Amino acid sequence: MYICNMKKDLIKRKDIGLLLMQLAVWGAIILIPPLVTFLATRNTSSGVTFFRMLWFNLQSPFLLYFINFYIFWPLLAAKRRYVLFVLANIAVFLLLNPGLFLFGHHPGPQGAHLPENAWLGMFSGFFVYFLLNLASISAAIVLRHFLRTRQIRKQLEEERHKNTEAELAWLKNQINPHFLFNTLNNISSLTQIDADAAQDAIAQLSDLLRYAIYKTNQPMVPISGEVEFMRNYISLMQLRCNEKTTVSTQFDIANPQLEIAPLIFISLIENAFKHGVSSNRPSFIDIRLSQNDEGITFRCANTNFPKDDADRSGKGIGLENTRRRLDLLYSDRYEWEQLLENDIYTTTITIYP
Repeated sequence: MYICNMKKDLIKRKDIGLLLMQLAVWGAIILIPPLVTFLATRNTSSGVTFFRMLWFNLQSPFLLYFINFYIFWPLLAAKRRYVLFVLANIAVFLLLNPGLFLFGHHPGPQGAHLPENAWLGMFSGFFVYFLLNLASISAAIVLRHFLRTRQIRKQLEEERHKNTEAELAWLKNQINPHFLFNTLNNISSLTQIDADAAQDAIAQLSDLLRYAIYKTNQPMVPISGEVEFMRNYISLMQLRCNEKTTVSTQFDIANPQLEIAPLIFISLIENAFKHGVSSNRPSFIDIRLSQNDEGITFRCANTNFPKDDADRSGKGIGLENTRRRLDLLYSDRYEWEQLLENDIYTTTITIYP
């Protein structure tokens, strides 16, 4: 309830500020010319006379502006009732200026009408006055349209931001069960070979899950934590590798406190162990992460052994999620290169500052 009342107060405050701003502009238009006249002539009556003349000519534009801004636009134009909008403005204009349609028919001292050569000047004055009122109505419409367009853009931006946050949360939530699925697959295989090693692997997995669940609930995390997580994860994945597989890592971090999206590279490491390890053929995985003033570069090279249909270690959603997260978080600030040459698959991701 307090939040709702606070929002209402902010809305009222904003509306009052807008009204005061418009009154200030109109006040400047009406008061500055007479003030300049007074300062130039040092004659109070000249300034007052000029003010009365100006106000007499600006009463109708002034009232039409505020009537259109606060009544006709929201009730008619915004609802696309354009015919009623035009008719309403014509009616108000006639009500505010009834004398304009009586000129030329008032008898003079001897009962004579206005001279014919006076019609051109009076028609020109009427035309200019009509344009002045039309300009006032147009100003109200343009300002209303600008404010409405800005509000719509702000709402769309907020909605887009909410959708992006929701999608990122969904993608990150997919990563946790995804790497858990692959890790459990590895531990399952390990239980058939070495039960003690499998027990140690479960303890390591517990540490990994603790980080994934409790430390990555922020949009960004220190890169040092990510490096430690990757080291532990690689160590866990190595348990299933035999002597035919060589795993090498290198982490060069200039600023350990630099923040990065959590678990952004883990799917690439998963992919390397899933496709780069063979039980009966020589294989290798080389993982490197470097960070300097030019950005963050992650490079993973591994032998390539295509996944067969009997392999149940995931369905490849990890790489798709990684690319989508990079698109959302880093937009045009990253590069992703992939190369398959001589049965060696290399992927490099560079994130620029």
